[in-house]
Amino acid sequence: MNQQDYITIAKQVFATEAKAVADLAEQLDEQFAGAVQAMLDGHGKVIVCGMGKSGIIGKKIAATLASTGTPSFFMHPGEAYHGDLGMVTADDVFLAISNSGETEEVVKLVPFLRDNQNTLICMTGNANSSLAKAAHFHLNIAVHKEACPLQLAPTSSTTATLAMGDAVAVTLMESRGFAPEEFARFHPGGSLGRRLLRRVLDEMQTQGLPLIDANADVLSLIDGMSKGGLGMAIVQSIQGLGVVTDGDIRRALEQHGEQVFSQTAADLMSLNPASVPPETRVEDALALMEQKQITRLLVLAEGELVGVFKK
Repeated sequence: MNQQDYITIAKQVFATEAKAVADLAEQLDEQFAGAVQAMLDGHGKVIVCGMGKSGIIGKKIAATLASTGTPSFFMHPGEAYHGDLGMVTADDVFLAISNSGETEEVVKLVPFLRDNQNTLICMTGNANSSLAKAAHFHLNIAVHKEACPLQLAPTSSTTATLAMGDAVAVTLMESRGFAPEEFARFHPGGSLGRRLLRRVLDEMQTQGLPLIDANADVLSLIDGMSKGGLGMAIVQSIQGLGVVTDGDIRRALEQHGEQVFSQTAADLMSLNPASVPPETRVEDALALMEQKQITRLLVLAEGELVGVFKK
C-alpha cells in the first residue's frame, strides 16, 4: 500500500461519514421537535448517559449543552446504577444514548426513570429497540454504513450521534436567544470571554509606565521607551498628555535625519491621544484600537493617567 492509497482510504471515510450525517436530516421528525421542547420546558438539568463510545460522545454533548445555556452533565450508567441516580431529580430530562438501543447498562435505568417521572429522550439507531420504546422521544441516529471496513468499530454512527447532539444544542441556543455575552460568561478563559467579560482595569499596565518630560531630548525619549517596553512614551506637558511611538521616531528620522536629535519630546508628541476609562470592556477598547489603527490606549480615571492598555 502506497501513500496515495492512504489518501484514498481517508477520502472514503470522509465520504461515508458525510453521507451518514446528511441522511440525518431526512430522519428528523416531530420526535426531534418534542425532545427540544421538553428540554426548553424542563426546570432541571439535562443528564446525558451512555456507555463506551456512546458515553464518550455523550460527554461532549453534555459539555456543549452546558456551555450554550442548557444546564447539563454526563452520568456514567454503571455509576448511575450504583448510587449516582441520587443526583437525578424529577425535574431533570434524561438523554440516553445507545446505538443499538439495547445497551444493558443503560436500559436497566429505565424503571427508575419511569418511577422518578423523568422525561426520557433517547438517541438510538433502532426505533424498535427497548430504549426507543421506553422513551418519551426518540432521536433516530441510524446509519446505513460504518466507515470501518469491518463494520465493527463505531465510526459513522458516533459521528451521527455527535451531529445530532449539536443539532439539539444549536436549536436550544437559537430558541433561547442565547447571546455572545452569555457564551462568554461560561468561557471566561477563552478569547471571547476576555473580550466581553474582562475590563481594561483587569489587563492594563500600571507599573513602570514610560513617563517622559516634554523637554526631554530624543535619546532620553528612546531610553524611556525601551525601559517601558510598550513601544511608546507618555509625554507630560503643560498642554496635557502626549504620546510618542517608536513609529513616530522612525518617521522623524526619515524626514529630518540627524537633526531629529536636536528636537524634544514635545516636538514629536501627539497631543490628546486616544484613551479609555478603566471600567471599559476589553471588547470596546479593542474596537476603538482597531478603528484608530493603534495598538496602545492610555487609561484615564477622572482625567488622571492610571495605566496603559495594549493588544
